[in-house]
Amino acid sequence: MGKYNLTPVKEKPAAYRNRLKPEMVDELEKKIFEIIVIQKKYMDPEFSAAELAKMLGTNTRYISAVVGLRFGKNYTGFVNEYRIKDALGKLLDKRYASANVEEIGKMVGFANRQSFYTSFYKITGQTPRGYRVKHS
Repeated sequence: MGKYNLTPVKEKPAAYRNRLKPEMVDELEKKIFEIIVIQKKYMDPEFSAAELAKMLGTNTRYISAVVGLRFGKNYTGFVNEYRIKDALGKLLDKRYASANVEEIGKMVGFANRQSFYTSFYKITGQTPRGYRVKHS
């Protein structure tokens, strides 16, 4: 065995996914989208999957399963996608021209500069500043 103990992980389906009925998945998908996107809860850096689950009367495993099944991402990736979409608009909007990149990251729900830059680069392939300069 090597230095880092890199043994392959055997994937097995999570048992709780079998308990998710299609109607329940449909209902949770609509409610998750409504709360995160329409109500713009993605802008709240403190809003967590646990809070969402509490609001919906379910648990975080079901939230994670539905987000994975219907949106193809984990909860954080789903939320960050909408934060970045919002940031893309704000970075080019003349009303926010005086705001620096870090301030825009906070406006769209990122708790710190590093997570904003990391997510932005992961989704767009460029830094927020680079995006602003290139498209201004």
